[in-house]
Amino acid sequence: MAARSGPGARAGAGAANTVDFRSAGPAPVVLVTGPEDYLAARALDRIRREARAAEPALEVSRLEAASYGAGEILLAASPSLFGESKLIEIHGLESMNEDFLKDALAYIAAPDPEIVLVLRHAGGARGKKLLDAVKASGAPVVECQPLKKDADKVAFVAAEFKGSGRRIDRDAVDALVAAVGSSLAELGAACSQLQLDATSTVDVATVEKYFGGRVEATAFKVADAALSGRSAQALSTFRHAIETGVDPVPIVAAIASKLRTLAKVAGEHGSAQSIARTLGLQPWLVEQAQRDIRGWTPQSLAAAIRAVAEADAEVKGLSRDPGYAVERALAVVSVSARAR
Repeated sequence: MAARSGPGARAGAGAANTVDFRSAGPAPVVLVTGPEDYLAARALDRIRREARAAEPALEVSRLEAASYGAGEILLAASPSLFGESKLIEIHGLESMNEDFLKDALAYIAAPDPEIVLVLRHAGGARGKKLLDAVKASGAPVVECQPLKKDADKVAFVAAEFKGSGRRIDRDAVDALVAAVGSSLAELGAACSQLQLDATSTVDVATVEKYFGGRVEATAFKVADAALSGRSAQALSTFRHAIETGVDPVPIVAAIASKLRTLAKVAGEHGSAQSIARTLGLQPWLVEQAQRDIRGWTPQSLAAAIRAVAEADAEVKGLSRDPGYAVERALAVVSVSARAR
């Protein structure tokens, strides 16, 4: 199999050719770098799938950079008896030994165009010389960084559905991130499940049906009710969550997160788009906060933030009754919201 050269596979002394994990494909050398294992696994699966589609008899071998023995790359890359195409994966570059570094530097200087070599580096400073050499060669580089911001997770979900040809409502995207967004792997699995099971456009009701019982979803239900002044609903939802074993910490965190957004937006002027750029938030989050903040006074917002901060400390060990601490904070937030 002639490995797909594509743009940047061997571009001479050009800059690194960064590609999205969804676009990763076979090339003489591919670097998959970054600590987000889920994205790396998706990239590796895609490379294998495309390589096998081109050559069903593909021979796949795996080496570990930490326990590498001198000459193993050349041995793995040597022609096989039956002439099968080869894909070589080398994992754990962040723990590479000196034998591997020496052999890898020599190989990438003149890679075999008929072989696919995939290098997996999970992050850290070790092996920087090799990473720099791979990037300078113009080889494809798949960056796998954690998605820490909700805005990035929202974009991830939207791209997952766009790629599948399925439709999902904007509000449903937000609901899905709130429900399962703490783990990118779970978020990806949730997208796949909805794409397979839903028979029409995915809406909030569909997300609620599948994932409404998750801790994150419950936390934001409590927060939304409290910040809307619906004290009874906030308390009943919270008590049900506690009775079913939900830890109060993420619930307090959700309320605090929403209050912080309100406080940030309250001090800004201009369009949702301009404020979003200034604060590093998604425009829809700013629009929601602008609706929620109407009528709040600096005093009521300060009282709510103070109450939630006290509850946060209490649920993390300062109180013998964390449930009561949260209920007291919910009451203050709800009253503050109604006082708008």
